[in-house]
Amino acid sequence: MINQDPVILGLLAITLGLIFYTSASTHRYWQTFYRYVPVMVACYVVPSLFNTFGLVDTSTSQLSSIASRYIMPACLTLLIISVDIKSMLMLGPKIIVLFIVGSIGIILGGPFSLYVFSMLSPELINWHGTEAAWRAMATLAGNWVGGTANQLAMKEVYTVDDNMFAIMISVNVVFSALWMSFLLFCANHANAIDSKLKADNNGINKLVESINLRDKAFSKFKLPIPTLSSYMAIFTVAFGVTGLAHLGADLFVPFFSHHYPQSEKLSFTSHFFWIVIIVTSVSIILSYTKVRRLERQGASKISTVLLYLLIATMGLKMDLTMINDFPIYFAIGFVWLAFHALLILIAGLIIKAPLAYMAISSQCCIGGAASSPIVAMAFNRHLAPVAVMFSVFGYAWANYMVWICAELMRMINQ
Repeated sequence: MINQDPVILGLLAITLGLIFYTSASTHRYWQTFYRYVPVMVACYVVPSLFNTFGLVDTSTSQLSSIASRYIMPACLTLLIISVDIKSMLMLGPKIIVLFIVGSIGIILGGPFSLYVFSMLSPELINWHGTEAAWRAMATLAGNWVGGTANQLAMKEVYTVDDNMFAIMISVNVVFSALWMSFLLFCANHANAIDSKLKADNNGINKLVESINLRDKAFSKFKLPIPTLSSYMAIFTVAFGVTGLAHLGADLFVPFFSHHYPQSEKLSFTSHFFWIVIIVTSVSIILSYTKVRRLERQGASKISTVLLYLLIATMGLKMDLTMINDFPIYFAIGFVWLAFHALLILIAGLIIKAPLAYMAISSQCCIGGAASSPIVAMAFNRHLAPVAVMFSVFGYAWANYMVWICAELMRMINQ
């Protein structure tokens, strides 16, 4: 059994390297395998097998603490600084309204679905300790409003049990795949559906025109080749903001613990809560400055590397033999997703939005930046940048929105 952190870290690095190497292989076996097992899932499940079969012992490991306290905030910082809120506001009101409605559908859908099943099958839902349903569901809300980095952050904020977290990972994988397949199917019939709904497509036409003009303007400039200085700048921003967040948390936690101990119910006395909030807020401010240019120097690629390392580290703590509560949470996830979809559909019908706007708004929440461009391109290739921008914005406001969702779910059993 391996219990030395350097060896475990090396094992994780080799595992991630092999997963990405095989995922890029042209061999028919690997192409078939990764068609059904997404790379992100493999990066989580394979390390969990090391723990499940006793290859590694993480009982005394510090890797998880280092990952959650240092790597995760740095990862969030690099993801959020690329948000372009100004450009999003220029895209038109309908898709913005639908994106907000979709996010609200996630935030309210969680408490709604939990309430429904607390009435139907209260004996199947745990309300106490780190295995509490509302805690685990908060991590899923983090993924569906923002992305995997937000989900990992919420796991730390609400101290979610590792096996409950694994269940939420499974629920997310199943419904994300099913929902994306459904939206891609709808894309093939978009014109017919828009015609029956009498949708207004003028917004899409204007959007495509504005994107073409912007792309034409950007085409005059070549992307700079990353240099050592640019990588050092990325390093400085990522861990500088992380350090500032830790400093702020060290000040806020004692203040609220001493003067407002009752705020513990709102997570105001949680050290990691303040780290996430400060990182998010500072990163949004930096997105309005020249720091945002680091995105063109490779900030997002570095954040993706950090993200996959986080996923693998979290996977090490999961024991697959302990997952036995999946059915009830699968049912909760179905009601939750249906609530979200229904709100978007109603809002879309009211404002006569095209099906493309509804699909993109939903997929930006459920699938995030990895898959939303795929759905967008199925409707119109020019809509892919829009999907990316809204998905990235989800990273920024997810941590605020999920806190509201979690508190609403916590109140259900009080």
